Amino acid sequence: MNTENLDAPSIEKTTEDAVAKNPTSRTFDPKLIDQLVGQAREQGLAIDGENGLLAALTKRVVESALEGEITDHLGYEKHERGDADNSRNGIRSKTVQTKGGPISIDIPRDREGSFEPAIVKKRQRRLGSIQDVVLSLSARGMTHGDIAAHLADVYGTTVSKTTISTITDKVLEGMSEWQNRPLDPVYPVVFIDAIHVKIRDGQVANRPIYVALAVTAEGNRDILGLWAGDGGEGAKYWLQVLTEIKNRGTEDVLMVVCDGLQGLPDSVAAVWPETVVQTCVVHLMRNSFKYASKADWPAISAGLKLVYHAATLSEAEDRFADFKTEWEERYPAVIRLWQRAWSEFVPFLQFDREIRRIVCTTNAIESVNARIRKAVKARGHFPTEQSALKCVYMALMALDPTGQERARWTQRWKPALNAFDIAFDGRLSARM
Repeated sequence: MNTENLDAPSIEKTTEDAVAKNPTSRTFDPKLIDQLVGQAREQGLAIDGENGLLAALTKRVVESALEGEITDHLGYEKHERGDADNSRNGIRSKTVQTKGGPISIDIPRDREGSFEPAIVKKRQRRLGSIQDVVLSLSARGMTHGDIAAHLADVYGTTVSKTTISTITDKVLEGMSEWQNRPLDPVYPVVFIDAIHVKIRDGQVANRPIYVALAVTAEGNRDILGLWAGDGGEGAKYWLQVLTEIKNRGTEDVLMVVCDGLQGLPDSVAAVWPETVVQTCVVHLMRNSFKYASKADWPAISAGLKLVYHAATLSEAEDRFADFKTEWEERYPAVIRLWQRAWSEFVPFLQFDREIRRIVCTTNAIESVNARIRKAVKARGHFPTEQSALKCVYMALMALDPTGQERARWTQRWKPALNAFDIAFDGRLSARM
């Protein structure tokens, strides 16, 4: 069916009227959409696919934009007589891939050859939407092969794995800028953790990707950076990471919440001597269950809950003594685990319950790590360290696209931030 029969002037006129009535909405009149769909059905025209309604509209919009670009370039409208030596010089046809399938568009030319179209650049074979789809799918964990198959199935577009890799490589420049950006002078809390990915460097091996997530003084979540370690997670490497964060402008951190890694408090103290190091309760609970029979998990959980819900340090010590009496004979490893972590477990007990509720776990960073793991799981392993970091970075940039989670997060932190400033003698507000 010939798509030229679609009434282009009425499309443009109705759209202009809709925007004029409500310029902030920038939406089409629903009646216009119904009219176009009805007209397409009457003519037997498909909605999507090659030569469908979506392809016809895309072609019309792109060619209209190109005509506007060359008009701006030459300084006079089509069919008018210009004063300059340069003028229109026909068109050239070009096929580009879009979400609606391949379309052939007519690109205007000028006699001097100085016209450089912006919406469809020279040698460009795909509109930006395809690139957006590739980046979105890659950020959500799909492999290059899966993305190529998806584009072929849904859009009828053939995109090679090499092309997909080239598209995703475009994020590397932004990643480098993001990784080296200046940071805030003070953060009330920084959550740190590491996830392990498989990287092929001669042979496939597990490598840690270090993640630092801060809460800003305004209550927003800010991921400070990503770092690829060269072996197992270690306090020595964390010292390098924390030093880099300080060098990028962070002069003070009130609390660092971590998973209880041995030696980490010394690394934190070397960078920020006044910072309180808090071990994540969730990690302690999870590690406790590793040493216990699953049948005893509910009872162990109930006993330890009395410890970390204690109102004071002395009460926590009493409740742990009771727990030790009940379980030490059966599970001595659980008792030793809590005894080794005790000095980093108890700091939050001295603070207001608003602070306890926020910092006693690393759930804030665990949710981020869950998204990262989902993105890397499908890969199996990465050929290089850079490819692993690129995958993790894209997963992080795809977090909370609507901003709804950020609003909930900020609201949840407001009471705790006031308590932080009081508990830490104004160190938070002094550097804001």
